[in-house]
Amino acid sequence: MSGSRRWFAVVGLWWVCLSVHAQPGALPQLNTHQQQWIADQIFQNECAGREACLTSWNAGEDFPSLGIGHFIWYRTGQQEAFKESFPELLAFYVASGVSLPSWIAGLAEWDNPWSDRETFLASQDSERMQSLRQFLLETRQVQAAFIVQRMRNSLALMQAHSDTPDDLQQRFATVANAAPPYGMYALIDYVNFKGEGVSASERYQGQGWGLLQVLEHMDMAALQSDSGEQVLSAFARSAREILDRRIANAPAERNEIRWRAGWHKRTETYLPGG
Repeated sequence: MSGSRRWFAVVGLWWVCLSVHAQPGALPQLNTHQQQWIADQIFQNECAGREACLTSWNAGEDFPSLGIGHFIWYRTGQQEAFKESFPELLAFYVASGVSLPSWIAGLAEWDNPWSDRETFLASQDSERMQSLRQFLLETRQVQAAFIVQRMRNSLALMQAHSDTPDDLQQRFATVANAAPPYGMYALIDYVNFKGEGVSASERYQGQGWGLLQVLEHMDMAALQSDSGEQVLSAFARSAREILDRRIANAPAERNEIRWRAGWHKRTETYLPGG
């Protein structure tokens, strides 16, 4: 981002908060207990509940992934195919009145300060890395609220990229209201996991793998069911099929089939008792 990174991030979050507040409430509202449950589920999905995983840099990737949602953090001027989200989370903290760790607040820009994975891993026991993990652990519910906000704002983004926006809205609402709070959790987790599916850069062979593609791929008969569990089963099945398509389309050197079992297991958590 440019030198105005902080200003644009904070102002952008301010407008997002206004838009969320102004939208008519067609989606279930989550109470504090449900938000905490969702935060813990996402933490389990991304990190198996391990505190050390809150500051990760996966092998084969050129960026670290931080927090319960493994939010991506790029270096200055870095351009990648995937959506960067950690600076947006920092802006959300600021907009929410949460003080950042002093060393992050003191950065000239909200850019990843580590030059490479080796440097990052060598810093795992440093004072500032420990303070970052503690901060991320203690603010899990704030991160959950940030993820919820992203999900709520995803609908308008997806509709703008859909040939059938009204149908998409109905699918979105049907899943959201299925077996509360599991339907909201499924949408929240998947959009955090694989994005909205609207970015042209997040495509293999022209095909995306985000929430938009999962919703559009869902079986219509299941969407008309009165059973929330059947709706969620159809959503999870669609997600697995879209993820399998991503793996089939991925460049061979990425070897994405290694993630297939874990990705499939994640979709099983969208079902009550899963």
